[in-house]
Amino acid sequence: PSISPRYLLDNYLDSLPIPLNYEEENEKMKFSLAIGALLASSVAAFAPSAVAPQTTALAGFSSSVFEPVEVTLAETTETIVKGGRDLFPLLPKAFDGIKNIGVIGWGSQAPAQAQNLRDSFEEIGAEIKVSIGLREGSSSFEEAKECGFSEEADTLGEMYKVIGDSDLVILLISDAAQAKLYKKVFAAMKPGATLGLSHGFLLGYLDSINETFPEDMDVIAVCPKGMGPSVRRLYEQGKEVNGAGINASFGVHQNVSGKATDLALGWGVALGSPFMFETTLRSEYCSDIYGERGILLGAVHGIVESLFRRYVRQGMTPEQAFTESSESITGNIVKIISTQGIKAVYDGLSGDDKKVFEKAYSASYKPSKEILQEIYDEVSSGNEIRTVIMQGDRTDKFPVGKIDGTYTWQVGEEVRANRDEDAIPMNPFTAGVYVATMMAQCDVLLEAGHPYSEVINESVIEAVDSLCPYMHYRGIAFMVDNCSFTAKTGSRKWAPRFDYILEQLAYTAVDNGVATNEELISDFTSHRIHGA
Repeated sequence: PSISPRYLLDNYLDSLPIPLNYEEENEKMKFSLAIGALLASSVAAFAPSAVAPQTTALAGFSSSVFEPVEVTLAETTETIVKGGRDLFPLLPKAFDGIKNIGVIGWGSQAPAQAQNLRDSFEEIGAEIKVSIGLREGSSSFEEAKECGFSEEADTLGEMYKVIGDSDLVILLISDAAQAKLYKKVFAAMKPGATLGLSHGFLLGYLDSINETFPEDMDVIAVCPKGMGPSVRRLYEQGKEVNGAGINASFGVHQNVSGKATDLALGWGVALGSPFMFETTLRSEYCSDIYGERGILLGAVHGIVESLFRRYVRQGMTPEQAFTESSESITGNIVKIISTQGIKAVYDGLSGDDKKVFEKAYSASYKPSKEILQEIYDEVSSGNEIRTVIMQGDRTDKFPVGKIDGTYTWQVGEEVRANRDEDAIPMNPFTAGVYVATMMAQCDVLLEAGHPYSEVINESVIEAVDSLCPYMHYRGIAFMVDNCSFTAKTGSRKWAPRFDYILEQLAYTAVDNGVATNEELISDFTSHRIHGA
């Protein structure tokens, strides 16, 4: 039997270590989140910029090993592969010619992916070795040994040696480290080896400097839609219930051997992904980097800052203002979206509350969309990736500070310490602003040619089932201060823009009595995304 694609959050760690310097190969994102398997992403072709070359339109894919199936989302058809442990016997054929896999790095994804791959091969008796490659002297050697990898068994070693010995190199070092070290990685790979990625950032960086991957290698991506600990936890659940796991998107960027699609799908199956959706590396990095600067992180940060000040000005106590802004989002609104859908937030309101939602939504949608469109343009042009790299180059002189010392987030600490979950309100104004921004983010992606599976993942499910629950537990500021360098840089850059434009355009429109835009409300209530 298969299980529901969403799992309840069941525990958290008490703390997260601060990520290492951007040059380190591991961003120690030790979230122990038992989050739901997120809807994976796939995408049709779009032209991200004048800098980045266009992708080839995706018209479905074929496989000589696995059986693709078609699914319909909002009257659009996409091709997927359903995973499951019953497909494990097909892995030797999918990994034809692969004897050694090198997982490079030890951050959020690497421990999970390496262990899942190793365990899947052992379960079926496949003679495929999985090894971990780390920097010489890395403190992560001990952690890798605790997970069963060792130098004695030749499954743990210096990263460039492991790269040189591997038929499939799964590069899971940090984004900035990939940009810094990619030439040495490519040079170390043996002829005929395949490069595997779990994020399209490296392609985005190469696009931004007008470089490409070496033409003689296969380049594939498998991108699990959840944090590494979730990938591992749900894989282990899958040993008891077939179908447990984290969904993944996959993409084939270069297919010199003609076997790249089957290998990518096999990789996803071996990780335990119950569903795999096709994407492209370029589409993946555009939607992913865009999403974390929007409603996933940057936008929600800016929304809460602006609403907190607004509510204090209106006479609320600081504690009440934080509860009606941040707590209302992370402890009430997203729970409704997660279980019932976006429109259920609106449908659950009545009378004056519904009118307040409409005013807030009407006033906030276009200002938020203005910033979101700018973010998308900056990401797809390569400008945002260059920003991340330049920021990394400045960190020695200007270390990245924290935001959690400001008044808003200090009040939040007190509110969380005295929280009554059953008393968290549904503030209709807060809901209108948040939902308007979420819908604007969806629309920017849809207008750029992204299909519903990717839009829903990057703008809805990842927000409400993964990030906001953690923000509710530890705080939005804590999430910003402890996320990856790429996400942190983007959130700190764009959150103030959301804050300012909502303050300057949206809230003033409401206060000045600007009439609700009934067309925007109609567009929202009839949006096809609700059916997807």
